Amino acid sequence: MHRAPRLWDLFCRVIDNHGDLGVCWRLAADLASRGEPVRLWVDDASALDWMAPGGASGVELRAWDEAADATPAEVVVEAFGCDPPPAFVARMAARPRAPVWLNLEYLSAEPYVERSHGLASPQPGGLTKWFFYPGFSVRTGGLLREPGLEARRERFDRGAWLRTQGISWQPGQRVVSLFCYDNTAVPGLLGALADRPTLLLATPGHAQRQLRAMAPGPGVQVVELPWLSQTDYDRLLWSADLNFVRGEDSLVRAIWAGVPFVWQIYPQHDGAHGPKLEAFLDAHFAGAEPALADAVRHATRAWNGLVAGPLALPARGPWARAAAAARDRLALQPDLCTQLIRFVDGRG
Repeated sequence: MHRAPRLWDLFCRVIDNHGDLGVCWRLAADLASRGEPVRLWVDDASALDWMAPGGASGVELRAWDEAADATPAEVVVEAFGCDPPPAFVARMAARPRAPVWLNLEYLSAEPYVERSHGLASPQPGGLTKWFFYPGFSVRTGGLLREPGLEARRERFDRGAWLRTQGISWQPGQRVVSLFCYDNTAVPGLLGALADRPTLLLATPGHAQRQLRAMAPGPGVQVVELPWLSQTDYDRLLWSADLNFVRGEDSLVRAIWAGVPFVWQIYPQHDGAHGPKLEAFLDAHFAGAEPALADAVRHATRAWNGLVAGPLALPARGPWARAAAAARDRLALQPDLCTQLIRFVDGRG
């Protein structure tokens, strides 16, 4: 039975590196494309000038401070425990029918995610907050994946896209993208890439700054990219034979690209990123050849500074097959936006 669209309030605080905003914008645009209008409340939307220059139909961008005087929507999503303004929460409690209130948590493959996904937390004023965890198994909220994404990837022409970016790609050149935080393993990466002609596409920020202080090895051509929209960042990942990604949003997009990648997890002072990284590697390479899984695990640990020694890149053939298999396996699960809507349907 068809139901009327609901208005969603999505709250986002930009902490650093634009990752939170990247996830929230993709979610807002995905919801809106499915007929669910969204008000995105954000404290610093400046990065959307390059991340989503065309905006998205059905997404209304609102300043965080204006929320205190707004009438809450039927669904309220706070991203990563950012807590809506207290005055807004008071208005939620005053509604004749309380909104469905969700805390969209950070992505992890750790065991607690399955235990915590969908749990309710009573709040003052008779409200209930539900914890919604993205994840990699059927007992989690899944991953962001827009309808038609795989079909767009299959139609993609990397040579044509590279030309539109003014990038000269020579036959036989390996294409590698680099998106990273500060990383002491970057010199080792340049050495590892010197084994064959390589086009290294560096994103703005940490990657370009570090590379400017180094001399690439013979055969490694470095190209500095401009800030890319989320759509073009997807195309960058599709263009590459190997992707180095960081944080949450680019990890998920690298998974959907289905080509080999190495993930730099956000480092935490208490070391919590180490077990989180290991849990992801366990989940992602569960069905891979043991030798390949071990090689990728060691390369990922080295890239994250968790083991000593040189950065050794695994053989591309088995790695590419494992990446495509992991993508296809995850694509069988309902995507995050579909699961969010179903979850709200069950409580609205």
